[in-house]
Amino acid sequence: MNAAEMVDADIRSGAIIVLDHSHAPATPEGAEVIQGLSKTPKQLSPKYFYDDRGSQLFEDICQLPEYYPTRTEAWILQTYATEIAAITDSHELIELGSGSSTKTRLLLDAYRSLWADRPDTCHYLPVDISGGILHSSVVQLQSQYPEFWIQGLLGTYDQALDYLAHSNERSRLLFFLGSSMGNFSPADFNSFVDRVAQSLKPGDYFLLGVDLEKDLEILKAAYNDSQGVTAAFNLNMLAHLNRRFGGNFDLDAFSHEAIYNTADSQIEMYLHCHRDCQVQFDRLDFVANFQAGESILTEISRKFRLDRLPQQLAEHGLTAVKTWSDPQQWFGLLLCQATSS
Repeated sequence: MNAAEMVDADIRSGAIIVLDHSHAPATPEGAEVIQGLSKTPKQLSPKYFYDDRGSQLFEDICQLPEYYPTRTEAWILQTYATEIAAITDSHELIELGSGSSTKTRLLLDAYRSLWADRPDTCHYLPVDISGGILHSSVVQLQSQYPEFWIQGLLGTYDQALDYLAHSNERSRLLFFLGSSMGNFSPADFNSFVDRVAQSLKPGDYFLLGVDLEKDLEILKAAYNDSQGVTAAFNLNMLAHLNRRFGGNFDLDAFSHEAIYNTADSQIEMYLHCHRDCQVQFDRLDFVANFQAGESILTEISRKFRLDRLPQQLAEHGLTAVKTWSDPQQWFGLLLCQATSS
């Protein structure tokens, strides 16, 4: 079977649930692409990075020597996962943007040890927008952790949080690892955290991973790696749009660029257009015009202060319980508990 057939088989078996917007306002497929490419300056949602190819490229990025977030967060989890499990003692673990769930295994190992005398206690629900990588993760984890009940949720963060808000019977730890929280603007950050709080009961937990402010050269190298993997990841967004919406982007007309915006403490990733061109999207009945020198903003990656986040989250009914970091203070984990639903 090919990847799509394997995902279909998982869906039929119940190993993967396909999420929808049955409880949310309907948005026409591709509407935000039209909106984003009609703006000045143009922009696209980072969710379009993550077709199967993009998900694999991101896994490759995580192994790069310049890309410190993955290994730094893994060190924190390796050091403190047992403490996190002991504090939360949750029976339902949910991961937003799970990818290959590599770092998650450190948490699953800690919970397995915690529940050694209580088999079949825990549910793990990985959430991802890429069916291929979600299938691979679910299959591997079901084999490695037979005492866990594992079910993948295929969809966006919003779809997952909407689904979770309507189904919450067990004590819950919702976690959002990596540095994806940095992809949200301040307004979107507030909206997202509100939705997180709505998906939790009082007493449930939220574990958040955030990239911290640091030396400029370290940041620049992490998003402009010497092997060009990040550039390929960025450009793959255009290939994904071509396949998904019948577009005709010429990838050779664009190049990757990542800069650090000091005023806003954020990396900004762009696709820079080198010549005048017109891109037709057959399935959207839309044409986007580009001028030489124009760029598409594809991602922001905000860098945080760990001492300021507790107050921000408290405003949304999430009370900080404990924070952890690495010796260099490059990355942070913040554990919160829901105080209101």
